[in-house]
Amino acid sequence: MSHIAKNTEAPDRAPAEENSIRERIMGAAFKAFMENGYAAASTLEIATRARVSKRDLYANFRDKRSMLVACIECRAAPMRLAPELPIPRSRAILASTLTAFGATVIREVCHPQVMAMHRLAIAEAERSPEVAQTLNTTRVGNRSALAELFAGAQKAGILGAGDPERMMEQFFALLWGDLLLGRLLGVAATPRPEEIDSRARDATAAVLQLYANPKRLSEGLPRARPLR
Repeated sequence: MSHIAKNTEAPDRAPAEENSIRERIMGAAFKAFMENGYAAASTLEIATRARVSKRDLYANFRDKRSMLVACIECRAAPMRLAPELPIPRSRAILASTLTAFGATVIREVCHPQVMAMHRLAIAEAERSPEVAQTLNTTRVGNRSALAELFAGAQKAGILGAGDPERMMEQFFALLWGDLLLGRLLGVAATPRPEEIDSRARDATAAVLQLYANPKRLSEGLPRARPLR
C-alpha cells in the first residue's frame, strides 16, 4: 500500500459541491417542515432526506432554526427592497420603483412555497413561534425600507405632507386588498401576471395621488383606477 500522502485530512470540497450539499439540505428541510411541521421535523430526518451525514449537515447549518432561516431567506430575497434606496428624482421614477416593487412582492408572496411557509407559521404560532418571527424579519425590513423611500421622496419635494409610515401601510393595503387573506385560506386563485401588474400600478397611482405635492402635479402620472 502506498503511503505517499501523509496528510490524512479529507481534501476541501469544491465550492460547487458545497453549494450542492447546502441546497439539498435546504430542499430536504423545507419538505420536512411542510410535511411534519417545524417542531416535529428532526435533523436526522432532514439529513436522511438530503442524503448527507449529520456531520455535513452541521458543517452547513448550525441548527434546525438556521435551516428555517435559510429556507425563508432564499424565497424572500427576490422581494427585498434595498435598505438604502437612492432618493427618486421625480414622481415618474418614484412611480416606477413602487410599481416594480409592488408587483414583485405580490408575485413572490403568492409563490406556492412562500404561501406554504406562511401557513406553517400560522399553524405553529404557539408551538414554534420562531417560524413567524423569522418570516416577520423580512416583512419588517421591507416595510422600513419603503417608509424610508417615502420619507426621501418627501424631502425631495416629490410628495406632500404625511407620515411615511402611514404611506407605507396604505400602499400595502391598496396593493393587497383581500388577495393575501384569500390566498392563505386557499379560496383565491394565484393572480395572473396582468392582474399583478394592474394591482401594483393602481396602488402606486392611488398613493401618489393621495400624497401629491401640489407644486409637482405638473409631472403627469396616470390616475388610480378602482382596485378589483
